[in-house]
Amino acid sequence: MFLRHPPAFLDFELFTSMPDAFRRTGVRSPWADVNQGGRLVDSFLEGPVVDGAGNLFVTDIPFGRVFRIDPQGHWDLVAQWDGEPNGMKFMNEGELLVTDYKNGLMVVEVSSGRVRPFLERRNSERFKGLNDLVFDSRGNLYFTDQGQTGLHDPTGRVYRLGTEGRLDLLLSNVPSPNGIVLSTDERFLFVAATRGNCVWRMPLLADGSVSKAGQFFTSQGPSGPDGLAMDADGRLLVANPGLGVVWVLNRYAEPEQVVQGPRGASLTNVAFGGEGHRTLYCTDSTHGTVLRVRLETAGQVLPRARA
Repeated sequence: MFLRHPPAFLDFELFTSMPDAFRRTGVRSPWADVNQGGRLVDSFLEGPVVDGAGNLFVTDIPFGRVFRIDPQGHWDLVAQWDGEPNGMKFMNEGELLVTDYKNGLMVVEVSSGRVRPFLERRNSERFKGLNDLVFDSRGNLYFTDQGQTGLHDPTGRVYRLGTEGRLDLLLSNVPSPNGIVLSTDERFLFVAATRGNCVWRMPLLADGSVSKAGQFFTSQGPSGPDGLAMDADGRLLVANPGLGVVWVLNRYAEPEQVVQGPRGASLTNVAFGGEGHRTLYCTDSTHGTVLRVRLETAGQVLPRARA
C-alpha cells in the first residue's frame, strides 16, 4: 500500500481476563470443531458493546453466553442459551440485539437474562450464519450473513431490515461478510470481507439500496479484517485477527495508526467507551481477554433501534 506518512504505532494494554470460573476448559463445542479445526477452546470472545453506565458486554460464541464487565473489570454472566452469539448492539438501554450464528437475530433482556427470537428466517429459509450488525439513525438495521462463505463460495450476504419490517437483500456475493459499520454521515456502508482480506465500501442510495461497491482497504496474512468501528472524525477502525492489530484508516484507506496486541493475540472486534468515549476496547479471542487503549479521537456514538 502507498503511504504518504508512516503510521504511529500504539500498544493495547490488558483490561481484564475472563475468570477461570467461566472458562470451559477441555469442553468441546460444535462451533469450534468447524471454525477452530477441532481445537479445544475455553471461550471465544466477540461482539463488544458499551452501555450508558460504562459496562462492557461481550459474547462467547461457542458456549452461547453474554457477559457484562463493569468498569473495574469484574465479570457477570447475563445470559446463556443454545446458540452461537457473535455481534451485539443495544436496541435500548435494557435490551441487546444479537446476531446468533445458529439462530438468527435474538434479543437479550439484560436485567433478566431472558432471550427471545427477533428474526430467525428469511422467506422461511434459515440464514447462513449471522455475524454482525449496526443501526442507522433512523432505526434501520444492517447485518451480515457470513456462514462458511469465502473465495471458494463468495455468496455471503448483507441485509437491511427497515423500520417498517421489510427485509432487503443488499449484497449476495461477499466472501465472508463480517464486521459492518456506517460512515459518520451515513452515506456509505463498510463491510469486512474476511476471506477476501479486505474491506468493502459502498454508497447507500435514497431507497436504502447500495451501488458501486468497491474494495476500500486491502490487508494480508492468514485471517483478514473482522470487526469494524468508526471514530468521530470519520476514520475507519479495522480489527485484523490474523495480524494481531487494529488499523486506524483515513479517508484514503491509509493507516494513520496501528494499535498492536500482545504476541499471539487474535483481535476480533472493537468498541468505544470510557470517559469521553475515547477508550477503544478490543476482544482478544485467543486468550479470552479484553484489551484497551486510550485514543485522542472519540468514537462514533452508535444509534439504537427506534421505538
